[in-house]
Amino acid sequence: MGGGERRWDRWSRFLIGGLLVVTLTGSPATAEMQLLPGAAADLDQATVDHVLATFRQAEQALRAGDVDGIMALYSEQYNYHGLKKTDMRKVWINLFDEFRELSDTHHFSRMIKVGSGSKTIIEVTCTGSLSGLSKTGGLRVPIDSWYEEVHYMTFDDGQWRIRGNVGDSPRFMPFGTSPHPLF
Repeated sequence: MGGGERRWDRWSRFLIGGLLVVTLTGSPATAEMQLLPGAAADLDQATVDHVLATFRQAEQALRAGDVDGIMALYSEQYNYHGLKKTDMRKVWINLFDEFRELSDTHHFSRMIKVGSGSKTIIEVTCTGSLSGLSKTGGLRVPIDSWYEEVHYMTFDDGQWRIRGNVGDSPRFMPFGTSPHPLF
């Protein structure tokens, strides 16, 4: 084995070891939110900005571990597969008890307006994920992920909030699946 090969072997082991350390010790909490091009073509810019502001506020609350701030995202009429806003509070409290440095991504692929006046709903199609560092094991853990989930947003008390998600409640959940109640 030549000197150049030995140097490369040591260098590659160093790089792999460094990547493992960074991966296993976790990265700081991050948030990524992206509105895909053309996703909100049918909405006026002010409405799009207000909907995105709701998600930004929730992300700030997520990073701060602020359950009340996250709960501001949910409408008082929230109902998803039988889960109400009070149930969601318990879910978030449990998540903050078990995890630190929560991190999320949201990629919005479609926003459309349905109805008019006080009955207006914005359907927000979103793909994303939520992860956090386990307080017991210290490793980053995937908590939730979703693909093209459609959030129903309603305008309550001057802010867009999630009222529920598209789809009927199944009578039973197939093995290995779960509902996506998180934002």
